[in-house]
Amino acid sequence: MRIFAIGLAATGLAGAACAQSSITLFGVVDAGISGYSNKSTDPRTATLANPFYLNQGSRTASQRVLSNSGLASSRVGFRGTEDLGGGLAASFWLESSITNDSGQEGIQSFARRSTVSLSGGFGEIRLGRDINATFTNDFVFDPLGVNGVGVNLIYRAGTAMSKMGVPQAPGVSAVLANAYARSSNMVAYFLPANLGGFYGQVQYAFNEKNHTSPGALTPAATDTRSGRFTGGRFGYERGPLNVALALSRNTLLSDYLAGTTLRQDTVNLGAAYDLGPAKLFGEVSRIKNRTIVTGLAAGTSSDVDLTGVMFGVNVPVGPGVIRASYAKVKYDYNRPFSSTPDPKASQIALSYVHNLSKRTALYASVARIDNKNGAALSVGGPSYVLGAFSPKRSTGYDLGLRHAF
Repeated sequence: MRIFAIGLAATGLAGAACAQSSITLFGVVDAGISGYSNKSTDPRTATLANPFYLNQGSRTASQRVLSNSGLASSRVGFRGTEDLGGGLAASFWLESSITNDSGQEGIQSFARRSTVSLSGGFGEIRLGRDINATFTNDFVFDPLGVNGVGVNLIYRAGTAMSKMGVPQAPGVSAVLANAYARSSNMVAYFLPANLGGFYGQVQYAFNEKNHTSPGALTPAATDTRSGRFTGGRFGYERGPLNVALALSRNTLLSDYLAGTTLRQDTVNLGAAYDLGPAKLFGEVSRIKNRTIVTGLAAGTSSDVDLTGVMFGVNVPVGPGVIRASYAKVKYDYNRPFSSTPDPKASQIALSYVHNLSKRTALYASVARIDNKNGAALSVGGPSYVLGAFSPKRSTGYDLGLRHAF
């Protein structure tokens, strides 16, 4: 939907709009009925130390809701481009999440994306809040993307790891708080589109923290590093093939005086190949959370690694498409002298999207996650019942309608 200068004149912005080639209002409204069931079991049995222990069986937390974003993220945005001549163009992109099931979240912030850019034969320079390079591979190379009960399992795990030990500020939306997916204060460069199928980008986000000199005068518990992000993504897309490698380093938390820094390093490789009757997808990922300690405790560190793989397929069927994926992740807590097995999880997801038009679709999705050894990933809904219980299985479904404009 395009709004030209005559439309903006009514709001007193006609002078600014005269030089604007075009402004577009766009968005997605996605709503559905979703159900979740998260089962925990008691892993303990009678032992010599406690021969009369009676296993407590299982506990299930379930929920049914009117949901949003089961197929595509509900959002509203504005983007515009001005032709500067000589092959140059200036553009902006402002995009906000909306919770159309309750109406409680709307254009209160543009946390999904808020950028201004200059592009030409040299490529594009983009400034603002944008998508992280490694997150891009998660949704480009998973047939179910990062929405609904069938969300990419690697993305689920990476998001959870980005919040390990990191306090979440009250009142901050999940979109704004998800450091795994997006970064603020970013400068990015994108290669031009005329490179014979090759594409790429590099990103750097400023942490914008205060630094004290000399360092000994730094106030107690001051975070001087979190928010810094560096990343890049390079790929090749031509004909039926699309393949991309992405890397990132994300500083999640730091304490200057304690000399600790929590950093998340991610590298993933994704590929897709269109066979015609079906399109194949795949992704492998390695995520490392590393707590680096300097100062008096220099040399000691605490690492948590995650390895993930995903395979998927899209099969067109008439006006619709069947989407399916299988993924598994395994954690490594780097405990060489421990007999405790590391957590792992697997997910299977299946979905059908029926296109009523180019902009409107009905969809149905189901997914199941199996957790082992203390992994606690879920398809959504209420938290697992814990205490004496360990997360076991999570299942869910989405039935919904998506309309894009």
